[in-house]
Amino acid sequence: MPHSSELPETGLPLAVMAEALYLSNLLLMPGLSFLVLLWLWWYRARAPVLARAHLAQTVSGSLWAGMLLVLCNAVIVLLGGYDGPWTWVVVITYFTFCHSVLVVFGAYGLAKAMAGQCWRYPLLGRPLPEGCPDGSR
Repeated sequence: MPHSSELPETGLPLAVMAEALYLSNLLLMPGLSFLVLLWLWWYRARAPVLARAHLAQTVSGSLWAGMLLVLCNAVIVLLGGYDGPWTWVVVITYFTFCHSVLVVFGAYGLAKAMAGQCWRYPLLGRPLPEGCPDGSR
């Protein structure tokens, strides 16, 4: 058995961390988790292909989540503000359709990362880098 320093680096821990930070950004610690994810993404050039793929997906998904949240707030303001009659309609629609889909993408991405496979977020994901494990495109 080769020494642990001789084993090829797969990027599995970093891929799992990226997906976990994405979910944490959506569900537990918004902002703080995103900053840590951006810090990891900054050093992506040194990361193995699996980690680069998951970092790209999670940063893209987080940016989309932020833009959708800003759009939701803009719609609320345009429809009469936070005391307006449409506030809860917009909020419930956002959480039912947008936020829940983003969380499902993250949960599936986490499962793929834990399996050592690449996966592209539908609609909002970045193209996968060449050489992704499992050939998932």
